[in-house]
Amino acid sequence: MNYIKHLTAVLGKFSKDARLNPTHISLYLALFQYWNLSRFSNPFSICREEIMKLSKIGSKVTYHKCIKELHHWRYLEYQPSHNPYKGSNVIMFNFCTAPEQALVQTYKENGQALSPAYKENGQALISYKTYINNKHIKLKRQPKNENEVIIFFKKKKWSIIEAKKFFNHYQGIGWMVGGKAKIVDWHATAQSWMIKADEIKKEKTRIAPVQKFDKLNVNTDKNYGEPL
Repeated sequence: MNYIKHLTAVLGKFSKDARLNPTHISLYLALFQYWNLSRFSNPFSICREEIMKLSKIGSKVTYHKCIKELHHWRYLEYQPSHNPYKGSNVIMFNFCTAPEQALVQTYKENGQALSPAYKENGQALISYKTYINNKHIKLKRQPKNENEVIIFFKKKKWSIIEAKKFFNHYQGIGWMVGGKAKIVDWHATAQSWMIKADEIKKEKTRIAPVQKFDKLNVNTDKNYGEPL
């Protein structure tokens, strides 16, 4: 792992990515410093309070939003623990393996440029190869059908109903993020969906149930002959 080449490569990517703001960059650099201190091992454990202090992020909401977006945009992989006694894990991707490496790119085989589109069972799908840690990883912008989403959610131990919600939501908006950017890897988008759904579920459990009193419920067996 070359410290200088990696930073040069990733800062070059930052300059071309209009989705990023200074908070994303500050957070990434703080995580990169922790990666450096852990001798570039993957995954490595992080402490949210320390990362927020180092990146100068004062809001927990902003922190979680930015780290999830960095995960979704494939700058890193975020593995939240949801356990207050156990830190979350992060996997950092090595961007210095190729001088012109891009997050999503077409590729060549035997000197011939190949199209990023391919067909499966007669249906045109969008697929890309990217290079992470010298390994070829195929990314798919969208699933071929609802059943593929259900199978993926089942592997992650999520319900069929949640899988259908995810599929119908993104199918209805053309597999876009925020109505602007096309999804690069629907698997990563699905995992972000699961994280958000889990947080909503936990937030609902924190709300104490409101005790209801029946004001009209009186005791009709009261003995009015007894002294007060």
